[in-house]
Amino acid sequence: MISKSLFLSAAMALTCGLGFSQDKKQQDIKSIKSMCGCYEVKFNFTETFSYPKDTLTYKPSETKHESALEWVELLQDTPNKIVMQHLLIVSDDMIIKHWRQDWLYENTDLYSFDKGTSWKYKKLDKKAVKGQWTQKVYQVDDSPRYEGSSTWVHVDGKDYWANVADAPLPRREQTKRNDYNVLKRRNIHEITATGWNHQQDNDKLVRDDAGKDVLLAQEKGFDVYTKVLDVKCIAAQKWWKENNALWKNVRDKWQTLFDRNKDLNLEAKVDRKALYSLLFDLKPDTAKAETDKIIDKFVK
Repeated sequence: MISKSLFLSAAMALTCGLGFSQDKKQQDIKSIKSMCGCYEVKFNFTETFSYPKDTLTYKPSETKHESALEWVELLQDTPNKIVMQHLLIVSDDMIIKHWRQDWLYENTDLYSFDKGTSWKYKKLDKKAVKGQWTQKVYQVDDSPRYEGSSTWVHVDGKDYWANVADAPLPRREQTKRNDYNVLKRRNIHEITATGWNHQQDNDKLVRDDAGKDVLLAQEKGFDVYTKVLDVKCIAAQKWWKENNALWKNVRDKWQTLFDRNKDLNLEAKVDRKALYSLLFDLKPDTAKAETDKIIDKFVK
């Protein structure tokens, strides 16, 4: 028979454990949501090493140093899902819908990039993702890009999330490179006193139909997000209010496709046009039936 004191000790330990878990989760949520707001961003990429057989003819990617003003809009804020939309501000009259990141707590459904325009569905074990957050990154047309599940770390004054995930070629290289077809991304999102940093150590891979990878080159990415007053991004906030309904319809359509929990294969172009091009041409009051129809054409 279990003694009363032993029972009380076990109950207290369980309560303390649950309390720690909830405190940790709230700390995670605070870190994730701190990436919202108005930011001056510096994008930096440089190729570090190359491994082709013919080193004399290989041309490494140019080093990139670019800057931008970006608004990160909080679209959904629930205990187990946080959705944030990035909007690039070219000028007060030109706003570009940029990438989107969703954060899901203890998520078990993952779409892993294969190659080309294909993603493999994976069912993760509940025990493997306990306490973890999945970051799901989407392209400008809300189609998938890359996803990964890891634990947020808060220790010794450091506040970060790190993960490795396969991804398509970045947009900065899609029209310039065809000598590799997978970017294995080592991502670190680190919260700082002035905003947050997105660090990358990436492998440029050549993947064949059997899934065998050959390393072509490696690169370093360091994107610095410096927080500025929200009023600097007022143009993006106004644009989103006018266009939010259209893009909610697009997100909802994609979600019905993801909820099938099946491998996803897409067309790169339909009638010689990319999906983002067709969606960007739509008016804010376009009916959901129209956006559904456009997306359906790209799903194989």
